[in-house]
Amino acid sequence: MNKAFKIAIVQEGPVYLDISASMEKMMDIISDAANEKTDLIVFGETWLTGYPAWLDHCNMYAVWDHEPTKAVFARMYQNSIRVPGPETEQLCKVAKEHKMVIVTGINEVVHSGPGNRTIYNSMLIIDEQGQIANHRRKLMPTYTEKLLYGLGDGSGLEAVDTAVGRVGGLICWEHWMPLTRQAMHNSGEHIHIALWPRVHEMLQIASRSYAFEGRCYVIAVGQIMYGRDFPSELELPDHIANHPNAVVLNGGSSVIGPDGHFLMEPQYDLDGTFYCEMDEMDRILKESMTLDVSGHYQRPDVFDFKIRTNE
Repeated sequence: MNKAFKIAIVQEGPVYLDISASMEKMMDIISDAANEKTDLIVFGETWLTGYPAWLDHCNMYAVWDHEPTKAVFARMYQNSIRVPGPETEQLCKVAKEHKMVIVTGINEVVHSGPGNRTIYNSMLIIDEQGQIANHRRKLMPTYTEKLLYGLGDGSGLEAVDTAVGRVGGLICWEHWMPLTRQAMHNSGEHIHIALWPRVHEMLQIASRSYAFEGRCYVIAVGQIMYGRDFPSELELPDHIANHPNAVVLNGGSSVIGPDGHFLMEPQYDLDGTFYCEMDEMDRILKESMTLDVSGHYQRPDVFDFKIRTNE
């Protein structure tokens, strides 16, 4: 467990609502990370092709029969990806080529069968062999997200084996769902990926608490988004329209050890890729001596726990 490795956290946006340009940008970022001898690279929540932060900046979008919002939804659908699909095939190929674990959030669609007009807020873990090791959908879209996203299920609510250890992840406010956290803890995570739009103070608390509770490393991933990235179909409020270079999502990516302390302090208002060396995986075992919520600090004689995977 004590093998050292290098992680890359991508804190820059895609080309919003443009899947072709976003994939090209993603390939460039992965290539640069490979040149830095990266073992694990992480992109943020719905990175392909962008988090809909515009929902939270003007209440005019959340009304019945609003044509601009419907137009954005249609474009968002058209620039989401299938699993499997051509984009995932490309990601699997490059992961195998560079022997790199790739984790990314995606806007996902299903092009046939039930739910074929629904967008899902999903997460992929692609291992160093170029296989999709885990694919899961966010269980519960949060607040305004419910306008756009369907509900996920229990499938993939677990960590998976990779070259850097057992990797799992949750998306945004899933970190406030106690039973969801317990499911992940029970799966024996070494590294937990916490995908966020931005990691403000309360979400840093959630990420640090998760690391302490789960006795695992947490990579909290925030994003940078500017006013100019808002969909062109929308009439923007003045504070966005008049300041296209204003930061809307300000990042906050961090790396946290299994004792809840930062290995990499939160990075705010910085656009780019950040690197961190992970060189003491045995800390997971050391910290587990005092707390193991899936083992000696659990009471299965008192509590029953079951996951319905819908598979």
